[in-house]
Order: sequence, then structure tokens, then C-alpha cells
Amino acid sequence: MVVNVLLLSTISYGVYAAVQSKAQGAPFAGLGVAPSAPGLLSGLGSGGKKKPAATVPDKSLFLDPKGVYFGAATPGAPYSSGEVSEVAAAAGGVRPTMTEFFVNWTQDFRPAMITSAYDHGTLPVISWEPWAGGQENNLGGGQTPADQTNQPKYRLANIIDGSFDSYITAFAQGVAAAKWPVALRFAHEMNGTWYPWSEKANGNKAGQYVAAWRHVHDLFQKAGATNVIWVWSPNIVRPVPHTKLSTLYPGDAYVDWVGLTGYGVREASPADTFDPTLRQVRTLTKKPMLITETGAQPDKDKVSWVRSFFPWLEQNHDIVGFVWTEKTKTTGALADWRFDGDAQSQDAFQTGISTAPLVTGLGVTEPSSGSTP
Repeated sequence: MVVNVLLLSTISYGVYAAVQSKAQGAPFAGLGVAPSAPGLLSGLGSGGKKKPAATVPDKSLFLDPKGVYFGAATPGAPYSSGEVSEVAAAAGGVRPTMTEFFVNWTQDFRPAMITSAYDHGTLPVISWEPWAGGQENNLGGGQTPADQTNQPKYRLANIIDGSFDSYITAFAQGVAAAKWPVALRFAHEMNGTWYPWSEKANGNKAGQYVAAWRHVHDLFQKAGATNVIWVWSPNIVRPVPHTKLSTLYPGDAYVDWVGLTGYGVREASPADTFDPTLRQVRTLTKKPMLITETGAQPDKDKVSWVRSFFPWLEQNHDIVGFVWTEKTKTTGALADWRFDGDAQSQDAFQTGISTAPLVTGLGVTEPSSGSTP
């Protein structure tokens, strides 16, 4: 889903700057566990002034959890601890274990992206977008403004030929220095037509998406960023049924999770929304899957869709979690996707999540022997 990432980044960084001076160095107590004191985890990674508050876990601990992640994408993520607490309150006291946020290629890596997320007890999910940002567009592959998809500087060929190597390497080195696991959702929704990294837009050609993905991946490996969880994240196939995902998949050696973007839009159940895409993905790989963007628009089907989400989730054992978009039209979304946008939907969500087999406390155990933090 397209968001005005430049505006949201400015807002998010303002939130971070406002709380930075109050940092207390609260110890990390595990995913989904509230910090014992307010403030950023200044000891995370090599850039902190204090020793790490916990043993740095290997990313393998996060890849196939015993339970599912409950993620949230909020306007001030990953810096706003207040928003995480608000989501937890709206969910009946259940704290998120993931936080997702968007970073485009005009923005450099900031250690606080990682430290803030872990301070809130959440695994950071960075949607890393190779463009200069753009405005919101019609949902599901509608016509986009020319200045949004037509960004020649960010053609896939320029990624492949090394034009962005210095930026990519610097970002990768920052991630590597942070040490803690980071889920990187690079160039998502590539099967659509609404981003400049689509092979059907911006002068790109068939085969270039996979080549660009592998090039970026290899630069991260060279930089020592082995703490990255690579998330290949197509859009559900509803708006683009003729684009085959098989031609866009980088291969199992380059992917840790498959992510899916899918929202309830005039559909009564998540099965209607996701199952056609799941069937196609499962012919490509057996990698675990993560719903990287979801929610339901306000219409007659929203309550039914939310109510059936958790039973549907439990039926799909290869899905390791979901990220709910807790945003509205005024905070960077195309609709009010929030589960707490109305009382009935919130009640349905609380009922479902109260019995869901959720991940909690993960990330404070010792790494396995021979692992690379």
C-alpha cells in the first residue's frame, strides 16, 4: 500500500526526537513484554553507550516461532511507545510483538529504528522502498500519477548496475552494526503496477526484479548483515491476476519469509482475500509466511471479516504472524483499516486474539551454539 513516506518519516522522527532525551535504557524483556521503564534501548548494537541489556539473539530464533506474531503498523512507528501501548489497550491488553514502518531510498539507516522497536518489545519490520516516495493511489492497481511510478533514477537497471551500491552498503553496514534481528521487506508488492520497481512500470524489463533483489541481498551479505530476515512480499493477486509470482521469486536461498499484502475489500472473509494467493505461493516455496499488511475497510463485511480472521489464521499453519495496519486516511492509509475503528470490529478482534496462539517473550534466550549474532 502506498503511503506518503516522506511526510510520515518526518512525523516519526519528530516523535523519536521528543523522547530521546528521556531515554532510561529499559532492559529488553522479550517480544510482547512491556519495558520496565520508559526510554530507548541505548545499549543495543555497537553504537550504544551502555552494554547490551540482553544477549543478542540469532535471527534463527525468530524464523519459525512456536506461535504467531501480532504486528502493528502505526503512524509513529517505530519510535512511539505510546502507540504500541494504545494498540495493546485496544486489543484487550495483548501487546504487539512486531512493528512495521516504511523507509524509502532518500532516507539513511538510523540505529534508533532498531533500538526503539526492541525497547517496545517488538521485532522491527522495515518496508524498504527503492524510490523517492509518492502520494497515495487507488487501491488494487488503479491508475497512479506519472510522477509516482515514473522515477527513472530508481529503475531496476540502476540497482543492478551498482549505481546505488554505496547507499545500499551503508544501510547494510548500519543494520549489521545494530546486531539484533531485523525483518527487511524489500521492494514489496512487486507484482503490482503502482510502484517504480514493478517490471511493468518505469522502463523496467522482465527478469530485472529478481536480479535487483539478489544484488541487494548479496551486498548485505558482504557487509556482514546476517541478522536480516529477508521478506519477499507480493500483493495478493486479486488486482493483478495475470502476473505470475513465479517469475518474480528470487529463490529460497535469498528469502526467509514470504510476506503478503492483503486487505478485506468487499469480501466477507480472509479466505476470500488471501487463499488464491496462498495457493500460488505454496507452489513456489515452503518458506514460512507473514501477513505483512492487513485490515478491513469500513463496510458491511468488516465485522465478519475481522471475526473470521483468527480462525482462518489457525487453519494456515505456515503463517507465522500478521501486521495490522492501524492507520486511517489522515495518517497515511487508503482507508480506516484499524481493527478498533468501530466497537463491533474491536470486539471481534479482542475475542479472536484472546485465544490465538501468540508469540511472547521471544528473544531473550541464549543463541544456539555456533550461531552468528
